[in-house]
Amino acid sequence: MELKKIELKKSYKSVKSLEQFYTGGPYVVASDGSFMVCACNETLKLVDLSSSMITSTIEGDSEPVTALALNPDSNNILFSASHSRLIRVWDLSTLKCLRSWKGHEGPVMGMACDASGGLLATSGADGKVRVWDVDGGFCTHQFQGHKGVVATIVFHPHPDRLQLFSGGDDGSVRVWDLTQKTKKKCLAKLEKHQSTVTSMAISDDGWTLITAGRDKVVNLCNLHDYSCLTTIPTLESVETVCIIGSESPFAACLASSKHPQAKKRSDVPSINFITVGERGLVRIWSSDRALCLFEQKNSDITISSDNEDSKRGFISALILPASQELLCVTADQQFFLYYPEESEGSMNLFLRKRFVGYNEEIADMKFLGDDEQFLAVATSVEQVRVYDLESMSCSYVLSGHTDVILCLDTCVSSSGRTLIVTGSKDNNVRLWDCENKACVGVGIGHMGAVGAVTFSKKQRNFFVSGSSDRTLKVWNMDSVSGNNEEIITLKAKAVVAAHDKDINSLAVAPTDSLVCSGSQDRTACIWRLPDLVSVVTLKGHKRGIWSVEFSPVDPCVITASGDKTIKIWAISDGSCLTTFEGHTSSVLRASFLTRGTQFVSCGAGGLVKLWTVRTNECIATYDQHEDKIWALAIGKKTEMLATGGGDAVINLWHDSTALDKEEAFRKEEECVLRSQELKNALIDADYNRAIQIALELRRPHDLLDIFGEINRERDAGDLIGKALEALSKEKFCLLWEYVREWNTKPKIYHIAQFILSQLFKILATGTVKIKVGEELLEGVSAYTRRHFNRLDRLERESFILDYILASMSVIEPEGNEEKFENKDATLSTAADSEQLSEIAPTEQDQHHEDIKEKKSSKKRKLHISTDVAGKKVKGLSDRAKCLTHCTSSLK
Repeated sequence: MELKKIELKKSYKSVKSLEQFYTGGPYVVASDGSFMVCACNETLKLVDLSSSMITSTIEGDSEPVTALALNPDSNNILFSASHSRLIRVWDLSTLKCLRSWKGHEGPVMGMACDASGGLLATSGADGKVRVWDVDGGFCTHQFQGHKGVVATIVFHPHPDRLQLFSGGDDGSVRVWDLTQKTKKKCLAKLEKHQSTVTSMAISDDGWTLITAGRDKVVNLCNLHDYSCLTTIPTLESVETVCIIGSESPFAACLASSKHPQAKKRSDVPSINFITVGERGLVRIWSSDRALCLFEQKNSDITISSDNEDSKRGFISALILPASQELLCVTADQQFFLYYPEESEGSMNLFLRKRFVGYNEEIADMKFLGDDEQFLAVATSVEQVRVYDLESMSCSYVLSGHTDVILCLDTCVSSSGRTLIVTGSKDNNVRLWDCENKACVGVGIGHMGAVGAVTFSKKQRNFFVSGSSDRTLKVWNMDSVSGNNEEIITLKAKAVVAAHDKDINSLAVAPTDSLVCSGSQDRTACIWRLPDLVSVVTLKGHKRGIWSVEFSPVDPCVITASGDKTIKIWAISDGSCLTTFEGHTSSVLRASFLTRGTQFVSCGAGGLVKLWTVRTNECIATYDQHEDKIWALAIGKKTEMLATGGGDAVINLWHDSTALDKEEAFRKEEECVLRSQELKNALIDADYNRAIQIALELRRPHDLLDIFGEINRERDAGDLIGKALEALSKEKFCLLWEYVREWNTKPKIYHIAQFILSQLFKILATGTVKIKVGEELLEGVSAYTRRHFNRLDRLERESFILDYILASMSVIEPEGNEEKFENKDATLSTAADSEQLSEIAPTEQDQHHEDIKEKKSSKKRKLHISTDVAGKKVKGLSDRAKCLTHCTSSLK
């Protein structure tokens, strides 16, 4: 049988990320229901409601956001206000602030935009209500009369009725007439609430106002005479009231459902409305009967503690205009999307989607099920949140612990049931059935917080737990069956005092014969199952051990410690086989990949590292977290990674080795084709195209050769000028960087100076409008001054050479050459005549020939010296002209 070759992974890519997008406070939903804008501390997050992914982020002014509003006429205009008291107008298409102005003397607590989108109303902590012209940014109306904070503000929905309603914490509701600009008239003052008015709604016909408050009542007011029609007690603090329209699916379900009989009041209009509040239940009321028509049987908000402070409820709700679904927001930053359903003559609310705006610190997580389409996450709350990886929304929540969950593990049992085991600070372990979404067993016996749990890998009929009480317990799951409706008490098969300090991590061997425990006492211990007999103790780490895991193939264990190292140990004798160093902070998790040939580690520095065991090297490092990475999950089939930590961010990682290989091959193939195009362009002397291709390929050496070849042409300036004018801004800036580097090298600086002169000419003509950075100019000018200074020194030294040569009579000063020649000729003629008179004719002829040879050799010497000096002087003058030209170009 031929063994399949193991292909090592070389890279991972973060494909999805679940980040925090809501920390409480204001939020707004687009009229078409496609997105919503949420306040996240001092920033604004735009969230796609279909995928629950953050699409954009708007940075604020470093102050918490207090109010938001969307222009109903156009979903692209957003209004925001923060504790800085500034009102800002944002264009969501460009994410830019269009204008801003100071709104109130205190923080702006409420915002509302009229139906036309031309007016913006704001209410503040200073007790004032102001109306602003959106286009002009000026105040058109200012109303005051409330005695405290004005938190709720609503325009009348009918455009022909310019009225504004405001509710404050003084329990009063005021109606303002916007048509009386000078009188600033308050049409009515409604004082039927005894506490803060939290919500207001106006009926479809526009003549009934419904108000709700924390005094546990709902009031209906007639807008004809502003009288109170009726008061309905709700027996809970109401945060939001929503009117059900006649075309809403809620109205259709109510019409076909059975309701208790009650006497109707003829003087009260028949209006159905929804209330949500502190109890965390959605309730539907009838106004004319003052009766609750529907109430949820159980709250979807999980409350596990009996402590009054830990109770959570709804803080807001609205009916989406497009889908007519009910969106409810909880105090723990969750969004519930409800849709009504009718079954057996009664109405039910179906929780279609759940968004978690803030996960807090993520302690642990594991993939769930055979297909690994779900992710179970333990955060700093009492529940386990199970996420659908396709939509990145929270599918359901498992509630039962009374304190924070610290650890969890998942498995598929031999009978095919998907199970989750959790350990909590309440000292208990719980076993969950994911199909029924319920707890099926609880293990009681630990005397401290349970910090580590793990299922068996082969039989899957037991699990092991470790606690801060320093003990290990093996729990039997045989008594758990799918037919149990009650929660059974799990029994511990074995218990052992394992360590001297808290137990941080547990791992069961693939054969279910061993279990390894890692502790803060800097040791890891291997125990034989099921009796928990000690086999070997692994000693060598200098800090506490945070993670342990068995190799899926080899008889060894990997441990990660707070001493910044990762070690692999032999099970047989407990010896350390190898140590991996590379993390700069504590290593919190380490897990095997690729059948034990690789592993992934993450730590307190927020880094994820991919290692190869055989070569003992880190082949990739990823930085996608801003805080400690406490949780690491690896899919058994897909080997997909999931990481989460203190920054409340969950990142999903896919193996991108094959994709990167294909991409590298494609780029290499494209590079070869472009290189051939570059060669063809050089052969055809198409310098413009050659320069473009060299810049695209980012090949400065080839580009330098091209400019060097152009520089040899007679019309080099015109050729380079045309090529540079055709460059884009990006390529123009890239060429500047290359020229800056070339200008630093003495051998090729003359080419760089020539290109610089052409670049400055183009910038002077304005054909290319680009702003050159100061760093580039400083780098060019510094070396240019150095080159000019060197040329000046050479020129001065050449004058000394001329003086020396002239002093040695090798060259003669210019202008005196002819004078010296005539003088020499006269003297030689006189001397010759005297000599000729004294010698014979034959000797005279010979003497004349000697004199001619002397003259010709002297002239040759003189001419050679003059030519050499002239060439030198001419070369220096040419360089001086070049220097002058470059200086003027730079200036």
